[in-house]
Formats: sequence, structure tokens, C-alpha cells
Amino acid sequence: MNTDYARKNQQIANSFYNLGLEKARIRDLSGAAQCLKKSLHFNKYQTNARNLLGLIYYENGEVADALVQWVISLNLQPEDNLADHYLDEIQRKPGQLEIESQNVKTFNQALWHAQNGSDDLAILQLARVVESNPHFVKAHLLLALLYMAREDFNKAGRCLYKILQIDKSNQKALHYMSIVKQNTGRADAEKRKMVKAFSHRKMEDDDVIIPNTYKESTGLSTILHIIIGLILGIAAFYFLILPARTKALNNERNQEVIAYSQKLNNANQQYDILKTDYDRLDAQAKEVQARLDELTTGNTSIMAQYQGLIWILQNYRTGDLVAAAKAFADASFDLIEDENIKAIVESIRQDMTANIYQNLVDRGLTLWNAGNKTEAMDYFQASLTIKPDNPEALFYVGRLYQDAGDMDNANTMFDKVVNEFPDSPYVERARNARGY
Repeated sequence: MNTDYARKNQQIANSFYNLGLEKARIRDLSGAAQCLKKSLHFNKYQTNARNLLGLIYYENGEVADALVQWVISLNLQPEDNLADHYLDEIQRKPGQLEIESQNVKTFNQALWHAQNGSDDLAILQLARVVESNPHFVKAHLLLALLYMAREDFNKAGRCLYKILQIDKSNQKALHYMSIVKQNTGRADAEKRKMVKAFSHRKMEDDDVIIPNTYKESTGLSTILHIIIGLILGIAAFYFLILPARTKALNNERNQEVIAYSQKLNNANQQYDILKTDYDRLDAQAKEVQARLDELTTGNTSIMAQYQGLIWILQNYRTGDLVAAAKAFADASFDLIEDENIKAIVESIRQDMTANIYQNLVDRGLTLWNAGNKTEAMDYFQASLTIKPDNPEALFYVGRLYQDAGDMDNANTMFDKVVNEFPDSPYVERARNARGY
């Protein structure tokens, strides 16, 4: 029963992946992302769907989200995985992660300026962001929204057009574009064009009625016809034409009132939409402001932590456990919030604590014997970062402090070995080095 259930889930996941692939091929990126997320809902181990979702995030300028998907994918399938290629491509481009991190920082600053009423500054910063990364959809959207608030609908339309070139089904872009078209006359022009296309037909022969007989009138009958015509004309004017004209004028005025009312209603609706969007941006800005420093460049940024994790995983795959352990000891992952990524970090941490920390101690001894005491100390300290309760590393750190003439730190290390690890084979050596 469980096997059948798993098989059906796999089939559903594959179907959603194939649908997402087709949508991605026609640049329906929003639709593709929805399908791929559904695919992963039914099978989180579907690495093809995860890799494609990462590509879509990357295409939309959301590099951090792309890295998350590729790192998870690589952890699920270390071999023959396109995610490895994507990550290598990013790392081969010098400074790309730093550039993208700076773009995110500038975007967040622009968001903060927009929330605080400094639209000019926000527009200048967003212009720099989209120039650096023309595929940053969120930056284009915010820029379009700011132009719309200033009623510069032509510039807003250009921003939205660029978004729809990247993702033709982006719902926000389509919604904003409809407002832009209404305010630039494009919507009416398109409607008139459509009506004109279907309002003309070719005249047929039976459209003209040709009388069968013709009788010549006498002079008297002509005069009588004229008088009767005048009487009928006056009567028609008062009873037919005048009321019809009055009604037409009233209808015309009513239509004008309706048109103005519609324009006013549309303006109110646009205001409500823009107000809602600004309120949403206000909430986002307050949240982003709290994390703004976390997204700056440098070793403490989120992207730097992702890059560090990628480097560790790559060293794992190549079998360079010393480099992997050293990178892990020097890295920090406190800014990563994705639960899947945190699980990967914890799995690596357990492996490091159980086994690999000793590789750092061995490398430190090799360097010490070769006369490189500075690097040796670095590796011993890295080992203690991974496993602080290692009396061997504590002893060797104490010996290096002693060799450097730093007796206070040396004695602290020796005392820790003697007092906290009484059963360790390094206790006697620590006593001798300590002098008691």
C-alpha cells in the first residue's frame, strides 16, 4: 500500500515538473514556479524540479533563493547533479555574489526610502539596481509602482514591459500594466481597434431598394404634396424630432456624467490599489530594515554563509576532509533560516564532531614538525572550534603558547587538560609541561 502511494506521488510530482518545464520554455516563469513547488510538495527529492526552480529564481534576480534550492539539491544528490554546474558557474564569475549582495542591499535601501517618502532617492537607487541586474523583477516592480504614484505612466509601462519580457504571466505586472494602459489611452485605443476590425462589411446588392414603378406627378399634386409635406414636417418636428433631440441631449449629458463617474471611480480604485501596495511595502520595509545589515557584503552576509556551505560540500565530494573541516570551523551559519539548509549544516556538524576534527589535529602536527608553528596553531584552534573537549588539541595549543613564551595561556590549556580530562593520556604530559 505504501509503495503504491509513493508511486502515485512520484507520478504526480513528475507531471507537475513536466508542466513547469513547458511553462518555463514559453517564459511563463510564475506559472512554472507554481508547478515546480507543487512537484516538490509531492516529492521533495525531485532534484530536477528543484534545480529548475533555482534557475527561475536566478532568472528573476533572486540569487539567494536560487542558491538555497541548488545547495539542497546537491545534498540530496551529490553525483551527476546539474546543481553542481550551476554553483560552479556562479563561483567562477569573480565577485558575482558580492555584486548581487550589493544589489539586494541597494534595493532594500530604496524600499526604505520609498516607505519614508523619499521617492526620488528610491528611484535613483532602483535605476542603479536594474542597470546592474536587468532581471531583478522585484526592483522593476517597485520602480514601476513609484512611477505610477507620480503619474508617469509611460516610464512605468517601460518597467512593466521589461518584467513581462522576463515573466509574461507575472500577475502584479499584468495588473499594473492594465492601470497604465487605462491612463495612457492604450486600453481605449485597443478597444477601438478591435471594434473597427469587426464593424465593416462589404455592401451587398440587396442593401439598395430599387422601386419597381415610377409615376410622373402633375403641378397641382406637386403643390399639395409640398403643403402636406410641410404640415407633416412641422408635426414630425414637434412630436418626433424635438422630443428625440431632447432625449438625445439628455442621454448625451447622462453619458458624460457616467463617463466622468467612471473615471472618478477608476481613479479611486487606483488610489486604493496604490495605498494597499504602499501599506504592504511599509510593512516589508520595517521587516527589511531589521535585517538590512545582515545582507551587506562581507564575511557575515547571508550569501557569504551560503558560499561557505557550498565550499564545504565541494570539499566533501573531492575527499579533501581537512579543507572541509577547516572551512567549517571558520564558517558561521547563524543567518540561515531555511530548515532544509539548517538540517544539512547540522548533519555536517555531527560528522565533524564525531570524526573529522582529528584530521585538523593531524595536519597541525605535520605543520609543526615542518617548522610552521603559526599555521599549526591555526589548525589546532580550528579543531577545538569543532570539538572543544579534545584534550590532545588543548595540550598542543598549550605547548605552542609555551614555545612562544605566553605562559599564562599555556598554563590555562595545561590546567584544563589535567582538571577536565583526568583519564586522558595527555594528563601526564600536561603536568610535566606545567611543572607539577
